[in-house]
Amino acid sequence: MIDTQVMMEQARAALADRPLVVLVLTFASMWACARMGAWLATRRLVDLELEGRSGFGVVMTATLTLLALIIGFTFSMALTRYDERKTLEEAEANAIGTELARADLLPAADAAKVRALLRDYLNERIARYVYRAERPAAQPDARTVALQNDLWAAVVTPSQAQRDPVSALVLAGMNDVLNSQGYTQAAWLNRIPLAAWILLAALALFSNLLVGFEVQRAGGGRIVPYVLPVTVSIACCLIADLESPRGLIKVQPQNLQILAQSLGG
Repeated sequence: MIDTQVMMEQARAALADRPLVVLVLTFASMWACARMGAWLATRRLVDLELEGRSGFGVVMTATLTLLALIIGFTFSMALTRYDERKTLEEAEANAIGTELARADLLPAADAAKVRALLRDYLNERIARYVYRAERPAAQPDARTVALQNDLWAAVVTPSQAQRDPVSALVLAGMNDVLNSQGYTQAAWLNRIPLAAWILLAALALFSNLLVGFEVQRAGGGRIVPYVLPVTVSIACCLIADLESPRGLIKVQPQNLQILAQSLGG
């Protein structure tokens, strides 16, 4: 059971990382539901009396309203996650910049080693943001872990030789550097729950079925049945793009790049 849930979450994340695929799939499925509703209307498998038409209109209006609310709620979740990733990128840059300044408090040899490692680590973090969609996830993660181990060892060794408030300050700064990366990684893994996507998809499909039925029954023309599938599929594409760290709308490592430029990197 747990393995099945993990596989479903991985599949959902992989699909959300491809917003254009989400756009095509959602449009195709919702257009198919709209056509099915139109087919039901033409076949008169569902016959609405005059009194029942007003009730059908109420149901369709309520369904579309609920769909709009769910889309807005899901969009808000995606936008919150995007803003969180931007904030954490800034926090990473601040933590690394602070530790670079505190490295000057160490003995000259240790300070030079820490600064060199921090520059390498800074470049690796920038690469993780810029190339995360092209590079396998395991490669930058392994490189990041190795650099983190070297960084921690570089500040622990001089602090063991000389235990004083200055060494404690440098250790605390390095701890912030390592923690900031962990917070960023956690934010990248924090995705919209699968249940929210399922609810959104179910409401969208049912809404298109009702709209297709009503448009065909009322003789609304050929263009109208495409309106809801197009708008909802665009909304789903935008939601998937915002909530994915690998989407078209990416968090650019502007603060990390500015820090690298200030160091001449």
